[in-house]
Amino acid sequence: MAVTVKECLELQLIEVEMLLSMFPKKGEVNLDEDAVCSVQRYLRNTDGALPPQLEYSVAIDVGEAKVKVELQVLLPHTYPRVAPQLFTRSDALHRQQQLELNTHLTSHISSLDSGELCICEAVQWLKDNSLPYLENSKIPSKSASEKVAVKETLRRMWIYSHHIYRQELRKKIFDCAKKLNLTGFCLTGKPGVICVEGLREHCEEFWRVIRYPNWKHISCKHVENIETEGSIDDLRLFHAFEDLQFQAHGDYGLRNDYHMDLGQFLEFLKQHQSGHIFQILFDIEGKLSD
Repeated sequence: MAVTVKECLELQLIEVEMLLSMFPKKGEVNLDEDAVCSVQRYLRNTDGALPPQLEYSVAIDVGEAKVKVELQVLLPHTYPRVAPQLFTRSDALHRQQQLELNTHLTSHISSLDSGELCICEAVQWLKDNSLPYLENSKIPSKSASEKVAVKETLRRMWIYSHHIYRQELRKKIFDCAKKLNLTGFCLTGKPGVICVEGLREHCEEFWRVIRYPNWKHISCKHVENIETEGSIDDLRLFHAFEDLQFQAHGDYGLRNDYHMDLGQFLEFLKQHQSGHIFQILFDIEGKLSD
């Protein structure tokens, strides 16, 4: 099995090099260089633990207007022997068009010969086939045009983790929240808590992006949905995405194994009309610290 994984990871790096040559401009291929280095280290010594799965995105220009379509890629260790996880998104697509585009892309990739590299093929397929979806997204349906008011849903997700320490993980959380226009906070330390609020589909994408296979101790404890005919911004409890840190108890040593002051955290929640969430997160009733 180790030989098979080694062969697959070697092919994955070859395909990444091909993509970087196809998309040499900054920002076209968004790739974590540390993840690539981890794969390269593993290939030099396969006796160690498996590296993190390769995860990256490719920004594709579609049509004369060069509308951005982003292909997000997550590669299992045994890709291309097993299928990759692909997800396509674009700000120019409505949710239904985006769903249809992803469904047809998945169908196309499934029709290819198994065991072959297919990310470059997926990129080319999107270049050749995305335009009709983009054009259809600009045509309002008759039923939609007849509606006096369009309802939107604000979603608020409360996410619990055993701990949040690593800088690269925190950077991913903050970058993703900013990209998706989400407000809320990330409580660093032990335990770790994340709250995001914004459009429902943006929260769903945030959860999908951060919940990658190497984050073992994470769960979404509670979800709130509030429907409105006005702006969802009027329903937000937070005005930005905050880096939340409180006085810690414990050892600040090499393991950074310290607990956040949960009394201060409860006080923060109550200030944001969310005191009831404390019991949901920790299964205990909270008491304010003195």
